[in-house]
Amino acid sequence: MPTALSHLVVFAGTLLAAGSALAQTCEVRSGPRPPAVVELYTSEGCSSCPPADRWLSTLKTQDQVLALSFHVNYWNHLGWRDPFATPETTARQYRLKEALRGKYVYTPQVVLNGRDHRDWHGQSASGLEGLPAAAAPALRLSRQGNTVTAQIAATSGTGPAGELAGYWAVLQDGLVSKVTRGENAGENLRHDHVVSLYQPVAPWSAAQGGSARLTLPAGSMQRVAFVVTNAGLTQPVQALVLQCPA
Repeated sequence: MPTALSHLVVFAGTLLAAGSALAQTCEVRSGPRPPAVVELYTSEGCSSCPPADRWLSTLKTQDQVLALSFHVNYWNHLGWRDPFATPETTARQYRLKEALRGKYVYTPQVVLNGRDHRDWHGQSASGLEGLPAAAAPALRLSRQGNTVTAQIAATSGTGPAGELAGYWAVLQDGLVSKVTRGENAGENLRHDHVVSLYQPVAPWSAAQGGSARLTLPAGSMQRVAFVVTNAGLTQPVQALVLQCPA
């Protein structure tokens, strides 16, 4: 059944050439209610992070939530290198710190719809407010082969320059690590919604609309999210996730 977040359409393509496999395209479109965008900044080297990781795993896309787990690398010096941390995901948290005028970065940090959210403990998905519908442009994601395309409709935009930007997030679920050193030594940690690839998209004119493309590795069936933001990449205004059937 289609949800309020999106409507998924899967259809067969045409035969590309004699003897070739049937190409398949899948597509998802934004609905009338944008989701809540939850960003968790976490690290396997942080002893207070596992409860936040477990909480994030309870959030599901069908509950009108896009959950994103950004692993950061600044705790790697404590004896355990987080295998999911990247310089790009870490840099995003520092960008948010500047936008929110924070004094420092920390883990676990939950950012809800672009704002620091410290009351996440025990909160259910139904208690997370979605993005404002009035500011959300229509968004469509489609995949053909290994290429995912985002089409963002024209809108009045945000900010003095009337520009929007965005980012791709490739997501992985069910990841498990047996930690042997550091603050979580001896723990088996499980993670969902892990951002294995974070790729910003340059700003475009909101009044004209925009598009972006992402090429995935051959055979990849991971979930792919696109988040439309302000020009500074810090305030989400629309988001959508695409998962094509195997």
